[in-house]
Parts: sequence; C-alpha cells; structure tokens
Amino acid sequence: MAGTGVFEEIIEGDVFKYYTDGEWKKSASGKSVAIINPTTRTTQYKVQACTQEEVNKVMESSKIAQKHWAKTPLWKRAELLHKAAAILKEHKAPIAECLVKEIAKPAKDTVTEVVRSGDLISYCAEEGVRILGEGKFLVSDSFPGNERTKYCLTSKIPLGVVLAIPPFNYPVNLAVSKIGPALIAGNSLVLKPPTQGAVACLHMVQCFNLAGFPKGLISCVTGKGSEIGDFLTMHPGVNCISFTGGDTGISISKKAGMVPLQMELGGKDACIVLEDADLDLVAANIIKGGFSYSGQRCTAVKVVLVMESVADALVEKVNAKVAKLKVGPPEEDCDITPVVSESSANFIEGLAKDAKTKGATFCQEYKREGNLIWPLLLDNVRPDMRIAWEEPFGPIVPVIRINSIEEGIHHCNASNFGLQGCVFTKDINKAILISDAMETGTVQINSAPARGPDHFPFQGLKDSGIGSQGITNSINMMTKIKSTVINLPTPSYTMG
Repeated sequence: MAGTGVFEEIIEGDVFKYYTDGEWKKSASGKSVAIINPTTRTTQYKVQACTQEEVNKVMESSKIAQKHWAKTPLWKRAELLHKAAAILKEHKAPIAECLVKEIAKPAKDTVTEVVRSGDLISYCAEEGVRILGEGKFLVSDSFPGNERTKYCLTSKIPLGVVLAIPPFNYPVNLAVSKIGPALIAGNSLVLKPPTQGAVACLHMVQCFNLAGFPKGLISCVTGKGSEIGDFLTMHPGVNCISFTGGDTGISISKKAGMVPLQMELGGKDACIVLEDADLDLVAANIIKGGFSYSGQRCTAVKVVLVMESVADALVEKVNAKVAKLKVGPPEEDCDITPVVSESSANFIEGLAKDAKTKGATFCQEYKREGNLIWPLLLDNVRPDMRIAWEEPFGPIVPVIRINSIEEGIHHCNASNFGLQGCVFTKDINKAILISDAMETGTVQINSAPARGPDHFPFQGLKDSGIGSQGITNSINMMTKIKSTVINLPTPSYTMG
C-alpha cells in the first residue's frame, strides 16, 4: 500500500511530506492540497502546500549540492542511477496503486509505466557514460589563414539546477525522463509534480533517496500552482526548465528569460488514411491510438483524415472495435476509465455538444457518468467544428472525409499544433512524400503516434513545443559546451 514499508517516512497522519536536503518534511504553511480520485470524485490523498520561502531554501541547497555532484565521477553517477532504477522496479506495486487512484490509469498500464521508468533510468546511465565521456579535439589550421598553433579541447558540462515539471498522464515516466538526464549530466534537480500524480512522484523520489544520492541533489516540492508555480519557473536559481503539459508552457516560455527550455505542449495528431491502406490495421491503430488511457495522451490520434472512397468501410471497422471496449473503473483494467477531472470531462462534453449542433454523425450515443465518458467516434466532422482543431484529451475521435492527399496535408498543417502524425498506405513513396510535407515533429508510417521507445527523439513544432526530448537529446540539452584552448609558441604538426 501507498505510504507503508519503505515509504512509511514520506507520510505523517494523512498528509504526504515534501522532500529536500535528503529529508521528508512538513510545510511550515500548515496547509495541504487535496488530490481527488477521478473515479470516486472524493479526496484520495493530501500533499504539503509548500511556501515560497521553502522554495527559496530548496533552491539554495540544490545549488550547493550541484557543485559537489559535478565533481562526482561519471561511473559513480551511473552506478547510483542503476541502483535507483532497481529500487523503483522492486517497489512498482505501491507506485502503480497510486497511479490508479490519482489519475485513474488502468492497473495493468500503471505497472508498465513504473517498469518502463526504471528501464529509462538505466538506459540513461549507460548513454550518459558514453556521450559525456567523450569530448572534441580541434586544431586551428583547419580554418583558412591559420597555422597549427592552437589546440581546442571541448567537453560537456552541467547547467546547474534543473526544474522538472511533468504532466498528470505519465507523472512517473515523464518525471524520470527529466531526472535521469539531469543527474547523469551533473545537474541537481527540483521536481514540481502535477497535483494529480504527486503521490506517485513522491514514492518515486523515495526510491532515489533509498539509492543514496547526496543530500540536496534531488528535491520534490508540492503545492498550489497559483502560489508557487510562477515563483518556481521565474526563480533566479533555476538554470534549466524541462516542462511537459499544456498552455501553461507557453506562459512559462514568455517569462523564463535566458533559461534554456525543453517543452512538450500537446498536439492534434492527424491520422491520414489513403485508399490503398490496410483498413484492419488502420482500425486497430485508431482504437489503440485514440482510445488508450481514454485518449489522455499527447500522442493520441486526435483527428482521422480518410479518403472518401474508403471512409464508410473504415468507420464500420472502427465502430465494431469501439463496441468491444470495456468501460469502467481503472481497478478492473477497463479500456476506458474516468478522465482526470470534472473540468476535463466538462470540456470534452462541450466539444461533443458543439459537434452535435453543427451536424456531426454520432456513431455511438454520447454517454457520461461523473468523470467517466464512453468512447465516441464522430463521423462527417467539418472544419467549422471545434473538435476538428481542439485537443480533447478524452475518448472522442473525429473523422474528416477528404477527397485528396493535399486536402489532408493542408488540414494537418493548418493546426497550431505540430507534435506527431501518422499516414497509412502500402506505397512507401507516397508515405515519405506525405511525411516530408506534414509539419510535425514525428510522422509514424502505418502505426499510430507514440512517444517512445524512450531513446527515440521526441519533439514538436509550432505550439507543440521547444527543443527535443529522448534520452540522448535530453542529456545534451541539459549540458553546455566548455572549451579550453592551448596556445603554442610555434606551429606544431604531428610527424612533421
């Protein structure tokens, strides 16, 4: 159970503590933040409501710890990361339980997320040793007009204090995707978990604590975004921000100043279906891509752009599969579970009502009980409907019928998002041409959009993000180049 066994020290009474200086502490505010179970819609957990003064102390200790950590050998950093990964996997059950109760993720998927996170940490340790263990050696006579009188040695050095802000839908995995690269690169890390998913993150942080990382190197502060959100992101002690979420990221980017940013801010991932596509394969991927975790994924299929000649056949196949989806609580491993909050459910309902008013074909009856929304396929969606452009983050997939490839590409590129997309066809030449034309960070050919495996580059264009993720890219992003130039009194040529 959560907060028991090796996790007993992270809770006092019914409120989970925050983590700083290698200790679990209660906030001086005396206040807590309630975490609502999306299924029962009642308070499941409580976490500390940290103050701005406590954030200041966290930043101060993080800065001091980072200076010592930067002097820790790479192999030692990697060794501790491997240890944390093993502990995380060993204690996957209580962390998975938190995910079920905090974000209503199906039980089987929560265990997968924790194990995947352990694998990510281990891979990060190995990759970091490889890429940070190498530098560059340049000589001056490779540039016109120079003799070989200068040797330039370059290496990657840490940025300092990294602020990591993961989202509710993958709070553990997207936290460690920031923590691992930051630590192996020699940075310290301050984690601000999402409210929904905070307790799972606190359990994950305890695994790093048990691994023996130095005091102050990792911190986890909880609280209301309205009180410490801007204070954290604009704090002068922060040297890098890695954020995954929604519109808040755009606001952060405008306020962050000169701080390096890594951001993934959502998408409206298009699925373009050509006439020669394997429709059984397409239908299976629309189900997987559009409805897994109730569509609450940045890389979910969010609009299907299908050629008119095969649209009827595809819709029929998808409807047959939608009818087989199991709807209910996450504890029963249902395919469709409650969305994360009442406000999310209300937003999704608003999109459905707008589509209904404007004449979309509802392939299923719209049904909602509390935060639980039944899966819905909308056919004959037009560009004047909100669902054609807005990201629902719920179990609702719109189908737009197109008469040409160009029409599909145009709709995809007219979006303010550009995270991922996919194209289904048996013609690889067409697939490549369409991929090149789509203004998205990644295009999947004959498969639904997906983030991962975790070492693959993951990035968005336009409002979908800044920079690129994936283990290697994240390590590089959380470092900067340092050069040392040796000046020789006379030109020197090897074997000259």
